[in-house]
Amino acid sequence: MAAATRTALNYLNGEWMGTDSSSESLNPADGGVLGSYSPGSRALADQAAAIARQTFDHTAWAASPRLRADVLYELADRLEAAKEDLAELIVAENGKLRREALGEMIGAISETRYYAGLARTVLGRTLETAPGNFSMMNREAAGVAAVIVPWNAPVTLLVRSLGPALAAGCTVVIKPAPQTPLIHFRVMQCLDDCPSLPRGVVNSVNENGIEVGEALVASSDIDVISFTGSSRTGKSIMAGAAPTLKRLSLELGGKAPAVIFDDADLDQACRELTTGALMMAGQICIAAARFLVHKPVEKDFTQRIRAAFEAVRVGPGADAASGMGALIDMDNRARICRLIEQAGDEGELVLKGGVPDGPLSRGAFVTPTLFRMDDLRSDLVQEELFGPIVSIETFGDEAEAVAKANATSYGLAASVFSRDVNRVMRVSRAIRAGTVWLNCHSRLFAEGETGGYRQSGLGRLHGIEGLNDFLETKHVYLEAGTT
Repeated sequence: MAAATRTALNYLNGEWMGTDSSSESLNPADGGVLGSYSPGSRALADQAAAIARQTFDHTAWAASPRLRADVLYELADRLEAAKEDLAELIVAENGKLRREALGEMIGAISETRYYAGLARTVLGRTLETAPGNFSMMNREAAGVAAVIVPWNAPVTLLVRSLGPALAAGCTVVIKPAPQTPLIHFRVMQCLDDCPSLPRGVVNSVNENGIEVGEALVASSDIDVISFTGSSRTGKSIMAGAAPTLKRLSLELGGKAPAVIFDDADLDQACRELTTGALMMAGQICIAAARFLVHKPVEKDFTQRIRAAFEAVRVGPGADAASGMGALIDMDNRARICRLIEQAGDEGELVLKGGVPDGPLSRGAFVTPTLFRMDDLRSDLVQEELFGPIVSIETFGDEAEAVAKANATSYGLAASVFSRDVNRVMRVSRAIRAGTVWLNCHSRLFAEGETGGYRQSGLGRLHGIEGLNDFLETKHVYLEAGTT
């Protein structure tokens, strides 16, 4: 893996920049060192923001939709050419399965091409309010965007903010996750290889603790923050951005309920929810985190989902036989193990997971856990656990199902399983979530907007509305022919 032996550098004004120190990047499956990265600094973040500001204010980038489309098409082509290399790196540095890594790359390439097409169709509107009085509502780039990327899908979750930001005409400063710097470095190499990309349009500064993120949030040169991560960090970003009144695009935590009615196809529900709960080892904000089961089928569903979870083979992402990969690091393994013990104390363990025996014990592996829980006030029900640990809760009727689905402060995603189309439509309308899947879980694509209600965030990503957080509307007024 030649790319992984390099040091991941910072990228400012079209130039690679190292620093005096370096930090290691580790393989979560075995703890081995994959490479290193040069941490950034507050000064480097300020410099990157100033470069992006200068580029936005004094070049034609924001007024050149065809150039922006060309850059995004070139990036898509280069990501496609590097797809296998990047997928291998995602498996090594992120710990996910190879098929999950390839899926991430396919999604990122699709998203980039989607926004390349939209770059040439950013439309306003015109109206005549009185004879000869014209109002032109122009859509203009919001300015400089800072994109703060999480580690759990470091390519897709970069592109779904970077794509609309560039399509809208913004210039960008990226802060990648410190857990996946080598993946990000490879993506930045693809960007650097785009012949149409002007210098200074895209810049990237590696994190150093929380120093770089705090600098970008506070910077007067930054107009928009696009952040994907925890609700707690999102609240800190809101507070830090308040003095400069930045526009915020926040996709935050989730606690997705899956509602299973007594007329559901239980085989289908178990297939969907095994994948929906355990993909990326449950380290994704839309993961099915709560199984809300109609009481008449609770016993049958529990037996089936337990068998399905037990059958999932945990192992390295590069092993084709693996059904679930590693957690991101050993600290998170320890955190999940503590949650398993808490679930046993507060509820009933239906399937107790833990650290597997043998060679896998050296990596950040943990087997899936299911627990039965009746107390809606428990932190295990209320908080995002971000791992392969899922509660089973019951309900007696449709009203109780909806009430329990809405019982947390989150509202990112949910799913409903029933053969009754009227019922699934009623319940999907009543659930307070940005996405509700019917008889399936975890379907994401470039054309369909996603985002959260309540403490799951602000704004929307993907789709046409994904441009909105990176655009301003300017009203230009003309009284034609008046003296």
